[in-house]
Amino acid sequence: LAMSSATSTTSLPSGLAVLMTFPDVLFIPEFIFGGLVWILVASSKVPAPMLQGWVMFVSVFCFVMSTTLMCLYICGAHGGSSSWVTLVSACHKP
Repeated sequence: LAMSSATSTTSLPSGLAVLMTFPDVLFIPEFIFGGLVWILVASSKVPAPMLQGWVMFVSVFCFVMSTTLMCLYICGAHGGSSSWVTLVSACHKP
């Protein structure tokens, strides 16, 4: 049986190699659509501003976390540790 990618001994990509692997290249559309979501939420008019504030907080928080993770991966802050796979999986759980 083949081992899953999360338990394999291959190193995690860093630098521009992050943009060459399929799971990590998904950061790009996530970054683009995340920015569009919080822009659309900010420009919408709702009758209960408290609800809009919560949705705005969640969308901006997720956008900032995705951007931070992408930058950390590109900078190579993971140091090849496989625990970063768990971190990214936890951040992307619905």
